[in-house]
Amino acid sequence: MKLSEYVTYDGVGLADLVARGQVTAAELASTARRASEAVNPRINAVVETWPAQDAPAPGSTPLAGVPFLIKDLAVTMAGRRVELGSRLAAGNVAGADSTLMTRLRRAGLVTLGRTTTPEFAYSTTTEGALYGPTRNPWDPTRSPGGSSGGSGAAVAAGIVPIAHATDAAGSIRVPAAANGLFGLKPTRGRISMGPDADEVFNGLAVHGVLSRSVRDSAALLDLVHGAEAGDPYSAQRPERPYAQEVTRSPGSLRIGLLTRPWGGRAVEGTVVDAALRSARLAESLGHRVEEVRVDLGVDWEEFVLANARLWTTNLAVWIDGLAAASGRPVDSTTLEPETLTSYAYGRTVGGTEFVQALAMRNGVARAIGRYFAEYDLLLTPTLPELPVPLGRYAEGAEGGDAVGWLRQVLHRSPFTAAFNVAGTPAMSVPLETDPATGLPIGIQFAAGHGREDLLFRLAGQLEQAAPWSQRTPAVWAGGAHGA
Repeated sequence: MKLSEYVTYDGVGLADLVARGQVTAAELASTARRASEAVNPRINAVVETWPAQDAPAPGSTPLAGVPFLIKDLAVTMAGRRVELGSRLAAGNVAGADSTLMTRLRRAGLVTLGRTTTPEFAYSTTTEGALYGPTRNPWDPTRSPGGSSGGSGAAVAAGIVPIAHATDAAGSIRVPAAANGLFGLKPTRGRISMGPDADEVFNGLAVHGVLSRSVRDSAALLDLVHGAEAGDPYSAQRPERPYAQEVTRSPGSLRIGLLTRPWGGRAVEGTVVDAALRSARLAESLGHRVEEVRVDLGVDWEEFVLANARLWTTNLAVWIDGLAAASGRPVDSTTLEPETLTSYAYGRTVGGTEFVQALAMRNGVARAIGRYFAEYDLLLTPTLPELPVPLGRYAEGAEGGDAVGWLRQVLHRSPFTAAFNVAGTPAMSVPLETDPATGLPIGIQFAAGHGREDLLFRLAGQLEQAAPWSQRTPAVWAGGAHGA
């Protein structure tokens, strides 16, 4: 299969070719590797590739035979390295498949390697010391976002149609916005984090994927969702497959529009304009949109501080465990400055402060829940700015403390983290571009607890009304030499 042909299909489309015998899973895996060889040197999104495992039965699932990549964090494949983007974990090999990996195998996906992530996913840009910066396929001088930046860049550049991602404060939606992709953060408890973890960042983090089409994300969520015995959370089962929701009418929805983020940071004019155009598009489809103010339930500085306490205490436990397993020191030779500062802070957080942070989580969840009792959805920009130039993300936070670093992370992505704290689903849809640069602008839609069905219905409608698949980045496997 030619690269120029391969990149025209989404995952469901490729699986259909396999089911009809027009191409084999092995041929698709070979094509995906050629795509990686063609574009990865320019974007640094894939850190390691692996031979394909046994090919699934053609047609056994809607994604059987589709090339796939996993993020270098939170999912483990037996016998393969998982380094969490950190020198502290360099060379670490997983002893067993995680629950999600088992489900990805059952889904028929052919996992070919792992993608870059910032150290311990503790940033929304992907510029780690272990493997160097990942570049945005739309403009290689800019960030692809994070922490699932490698997966976002790989999908955007056409290496694979869909890739694994995680999201603790926006790490699915941020790279979706930066790379012109679709990315949905599921409800807390929708996908198991087991078996080695009951929850990650006290329920703030979830698994998901990045894709070029809405139906790919829906099809994969159908194949991997559901709780395992012992999971602390369990989202209610959907009434029907999410893949069916993509083609169902959402009806007339009541949508709130929020263009000023919590915390009050300025939003670039081109981004505000994009959100307003998206609101008008929603109105043209029969939805009712009105500007709203959404109570976060807590003061912004309390939100930042409590998140910092949750994040850093979890980080400290991870780092101590890895240091003990590897025999490596916890210092500047193994950890980046922001991580080292956050680790030190996390070890000082007391039990009462940790419980107070959990109380913040409850307050935000209650406030967001009250909003969704009145409105079906909330529309916001995903990011307040265009993808930032590489090397600029940390400006203003260099040499700061752990709380200051988390404040900077949330400053760069102030619209997304509230839904991680609340545990409710949200998606970034690549509806807009910046007229001056052509860079993608993501629009976020958030829904109430367990309402991924509503998000998929609207996403399918938006994809039909304002298709984005014809837009391709500067670094694109379909345009590679010999494609």
